[in-house]
Amino acid sequence: MVDFSFPIDGFISIMDYLGTIAFAVTGASKAIAYKADIFGIIVLATVVGVGGGVTRDVIFGRFPTAFSDPIYVGLTISTGILMFFFFTRLKKKMNVWIIFDAVGLGVFSILGASIAYQIVGLNFLPMLFGGMITAIGGGILRDVFVREIPIVFVKEVYAVASFIGIIIFYAVLTFGVDVQIASILGIITATGMRLLAMKYNWNLPKVRET
Repeated sequence: MVDFSFPIDGFISIMDYLGTIAFAVTGASKAIAYKADIFGIIVLATVVGVGGGVTRDVIFGRFPTAFSDPIYVGLTISTGILMFFFFTRLKKKMNVWIIFDAVGLGVFSILGASIAYQIVGLNFLPMLFGGMITAIGGGILRDVFVREIPIVFVKEVYAVASFIGIIIFYAVLTFGVDVQIASILGIITATGMRLLAMKYNWNLPKVRET
């Protein structure tokens, strides 16, 4: 989620909102798949939409942005309600939300890393942790809520896309490049890798059982 005290382009802010909505859609869809009522749908939409950012802020000793800026929770609640009433129609356009989900992954990865950069400076491990927990924390909580093994542990190039995007962001910053340029490059890398992984069905290798 955006920290407006940190210099960031308005375009990225818009992508942050779209990413929040897209993540909320995945949470609401999971709740609907488990036949949850409207309250459950809203709760899971909110958990996925803002859970990663809230977790990050608590760990870094910050008051969660989702609590100080009501637009985030407003977006997730609205998304949950819309999914409850229009899921059948929206399901036909889920591919659009999958693309937004990939964009959200890239944006959340770099926003989390940039917040860590703002707090601790150019330190790779805090930046990596801040970025990845923002990007995948909500999805992990979603799967835990419905008693599933988090999908990032068993399927798809998701966390790895976040990881590589953050590495690019960090590497570009080490060369003294402007943070906004570094942010855009990191977002493009993470988002692009995620979209390619979905198109070509990339998955990480697993242990072969004999």
